Amino acid sequence: MSNPTGQASSLLAGPSGQNPHPLVENNEEKNSVVIKVGMVGDSQIGKTSLMVKYVEGSFDEDYIQTLGCVNFMEKTITVRRTTITFSIWDLGGQREFVNMLPLVCNDAVAILFMFDLSRKSTLNSVKEWYRQARGFNKTAIPFLIGTKFDTFATFPRDEQEEITKQAKRFAKAMHASLIFCSTSASINVQKIFKIVLAKAFDLKCVIPEIEGVGEPLLIYVDV
Repeated sequence: MSNPTGQASSLLAGPSGQNPHPLVENNEEKNSVVIKVGMVGDSQIGKTSLMVKYVEGSFDEDYIQTLGCVNFMEKTITVRRTTITFSIWDLGGQREFVNMLPLVCNDAVAILFMFDLSRKSTLNSVKEWYRQARGFNKTAIPFLIGTKFDTFATFPRDEQEEITKQAKRFAKAMHASLIFCSTSASINVQKIFKIVLAKAFDLKCVIPEIEGVGEPLLIYVDV
């Protein structure tokens, strides 16, 4: 299990409120916190690849399918003399693994509902993943994450518009941030977790939003 340490970006600036998310585990003596993040969605959409890319900084095309039903990795960063550990839980997308959903969702501060931008069926599946996950955790901060943006960007404009509009509708109904990313092209991978951190602690986040069709969406303010 990898556990690299790095500095948080200056893109996180200043608290806008005083109440951290109630599910953030806090150890005041060591001035450290653990943020549990769950990742759910259909199989072979890039959940494990995103986790490995964020934690280890690498992308391995052979590391596609979750080994077993749940993968777990940690990454530790430092923000204002506070050690923050992201505890990331990745559920295999096969339907026979759904009984492990409580393990991934219980006590999670944020849940990433993920889909493959190049396969519309995986976006349609998000509704059922959301329904089931909310049954185990009604307070986790929701994120709708579209993967494989590099492939999606080669699609005809009308297909991009259709999928983007549907993703925006879903995100609005979920009250979720919407982010399009690419693990292989290193697009928005770091920003996902910076925004998770900002929302978990009610910090002001100055990452610019991106909303245009054909662009790697970043919509997280006022959701």
